[in-house]
Amino acid sequence: MGLHIPDGATADGRYRLVVTPQAAGWTYSGLRVLELPPGGRHALDTGEDELLVLPLSGGCAVCCDGRSFTLTGRADVFAGPTDFAYLPPGSVATIESPGGGRFALPSALCGPAGRAGRRRFEARYGPAASVPVELRGAGRASRQVHNFCAAGSFDADRLIAVEVLTPGGNWSSYPPHKHDEEREDERRLEEIYYFELRGGPGAVGYQSTVDVLAEVRHGDTVLVPHGYHGPSMAAPGYDMYYLNVMAGPVREWRFRDDPAHAWIRGTWASETVDPRLPFGRAQ
Repeated sequence: MGLHIPDGATADGRYRLVVTPQAAGWTYSGLRVLELPPGGRHALDTGEDELLVLPLSGGCAVCCDGRSFTLTGRADVFAGPTDFAYLPPGSVATIESPGGGRFALPSALCGPAGRAGRRRFEARYGPAASVPVELRGAGRASRQVHNFCAAGSFDADRLIAVEVLTPGGNWSSYPPHKHDEEREDERRLEEIYYFELRGGPGAVGYQSTVDVLAEVRHGDTVLVPHGYHGPSMAAPGYDMYYLNVMAGPVREWRFRDDPAHAWIRGTWASETVDPRLPFGRAQ
């Protein structure tokens, strides 16, 4: 598996995207994108993973461990935060969508039951109204962040997942930063970027990492196993969405900016946030 995964390159049955730790060549982070037709139903076994059911478009009903959740979902990823469901390891679940839709399943390998320090949380519902929304940066570095499964906003064992929306012409995931070491000011986290774009069939953006500069289109994915990464660049005229999935030995988001570009954060105090933000229901 390469670091840039074009849309559909790992499709398997109803999964449009499949990224497992084994295929990525790392230890913890995974992501699948499930597509269901109207009335479609899908069963899955979480195994040693914890995962989320996150509507990208459409809604669904989720059953897990004797509990049932109705996810209202959303029309698309630019319509604002969505509700979601958390599924613990060692569970069997079903996802059914009366109207059809696409659902991201970000995951983290928790390991076997009895692993030292492993915490098993119950299956539960995450309401859209409780998703913390942050307007980060300023000027051409303005973006909107949905911290729906960030450490400190939603309990999980190892999984961190957030959404970032960037207006066309802006840069996000900037300044470049890294999180590949265990130290006081940094945590080792494997990261997945899953992209969706709007603005027409030619919609395009770019993702920079230490290993690759990728032209990304709707449905593409980029893996970040190590090193400085960013910016994520939304071409003028094309708004960019990406889902970040992160996991590592410690569930804490600590990172270090590239020292060559760290000064950029200090410029935001004198700039205003892009007036095109916020998108969707965050208002």
